[in-house]
Amino acid sequence: MKLFKLTLLFCLVTVFSFGNISSKEKQALVALHQNTQGASWFTAWDLNAPVSTWYGVVVKNDHVVELNLEFNNLQGDLPNELGDLVHLEKINFFRNNITGSLPNTIANLKSVTTINIAFNKLTGALPEAITQLESLEVLELFMNRIEGGIPASIGNLTNLKTLSLYNNNITGGIPASIASLTNLNELMISSNRLTGKLPRSISQLKALKVLSVFDNNLLGVVPSSIGELANLEELVLSNNAFYGNLPNELANLSNLKVLLLGNNGFKGDLVSLQEKFPNIIDFDIDHTNSRGTIVTLDSED
Repeated sequence: MKLFKLTLLFCLVTVFSFGNISSKEKQALVALHQNTQGASWFTAWDLNAPVSTWYGVVVKNDHVVELNLEFNNLQGDLPNELGDLVHLEKINFFRNNITGSLPNTIANLKSVTTINIAFNKLTGALPEAITQLESLEVLELFMNRIEGGIPASIGNLTNLKTLSLYNNNITGGIPASIASLTNLNELMISSNRLTGKLPRSISQLKALKVLSVFDNNLLGVVPSSIGELANLEELVLSNNAFYGNLPNELANLSNLKVLLLGNNGFKGDLVSLQEKFPNIIDFDIDHTNSRGTIVTLDSED
């Protein structure tokens, strides 16, 4: 009998240790379920069951730390209550039908390291609040309908490794503060409506492996400082309004495997440029603009 009681006590302790969360966190999950038509999810939640059994919800130390609801037919806006899940570390809502803009309450998620809400129908501007998430390492919002500019305070996200905003309707220039993202490995902001120049200070992103800005309205010359990105493997500048001679410093990018330059106004012997990159596997130029020789730019203005 004593052994039975001890076993029962152990089971109860286990349930409370791994399934009990605060009512505030539970209500935040219920709000998410209601706002995104939970009854129509491919895998729905049984709201009467313990939260720890809900699909895609990871509970640790009595707190919700992950939401993994990719490919689950979420439809509707994200609720303000999302910001009450203050212990969240990962959000994965990839490939759903989420609409509306990101709530400003997202600023409360100080522990979040990964946000993936790509391939949805988000609208509105990127909230300034998102730049308060100093633990953030991965921000993937590609394939949405986001408008407005990249927040000037984006440089606050100093732990960011991946910034993927391609295929949206983002306007304005590339903020100078982006140079503060010294841990960034991937900057993918293609297929937007960005304007202005590629900032010289981009050379401060020493960890950068992928720089993709194709299909925008960027202009000007390519700064010679881009040759300082020693780890760069992909440089994609196609379909913009860049012009002038390419800098000789491009030849310093010994790790480059992808170089796409087509549909710009570049001058110089671009065909022979491929010879400078023995590891290149994907190379594209606009042959109609190939003439003369590649020379270091005298001016980057």
